[in-house]
Amino acid sequence: MTKIFEPKTERIKNLAELFPERIEELNEIFSLSTNIYVDYANVLHWSRKLNWHLDLKRLKQFLGSFPTIKAIRFYTGTLVGDKKSEDFNKEVIKLGYDLRTKPVKIMRIFIDVSSIPTESTDVLKSSIKKPLLNNLKVETIEYLNSKLKELNDQGKKYIEVRKCNFDVEIGRDMLLDYERNKIDNYVLWSGDSDFADPVNQLVKDGKKVVIFATSRRISLELAQTQSLKYDIQKIRNFICFPSELPQDIKSML
Repeated sequence: MTKIFEPKTERIKNLAELFPERIEELNEIFSLSTNIYVDYANVLHWSRKLNWHLDLKRLKQFLGSFPTIKAIRFYTGTLVGDKKSEDFNKEVIKLGYDLRTKPVKIMRIFIDVSSIPTESTDVLKSSIKKPLLNNLKVETIEYLNSKLKELNDQGKKYIEVRKCNFDVEIGRDMLLDYERNKIDNYVLWSGDSDFADPVNQLVKDGKKVVIFATSRRISLELAQTQSLKYDIQKIRNFICFPSELPQDIKSML
């Protein structure tokens, strides 16, 4: 196998010597011209479940150690007017990612039950899917409405839900990279089912597609595609916060 790995930092070099099998795996995965697509909301959700965090600086340095990677497209929303959100996106650009962003939509779901009967589903149907709602007993409906009334009594008449989905943009960019940029390898950091169609199309057209995700975090539709799958926990030590490295690993660096 051709060795394409060129460690960007001394720490990455030392980690590579500790985990040579990981570098061998990635040399194979990144053997062709590669673009990477990071669905950050999806990845952030993994971090919360795995109890470790993705260090964007370390990730960029690590992926930058593979010269065949041409672009790392990074998708995340902007909470307009929120300094923390805007500063985060500036940092993403500074680190060298190809940022794709758009404003986060804030939707209000009204939970005011003051004017409906206790057994009514009029308010609950805005947040509970109909098949489930239809199977709930009247006592359960009444209980849920009573809990909403408690929130109403505290002055809460609605809740806010933030929404910023990049499925369309990522799928479009993957296909555009195929048509215009002649990329041979598409590495998707997401487990979302909506990517099944573009992944299937790329595979059908003879392109290599690799899904970077975690076990049990890939949708059934995406799991059933003919793409390769790679568990990001295998490279945790290369991309997590330095403070989250196991103590035995820290002592060897």
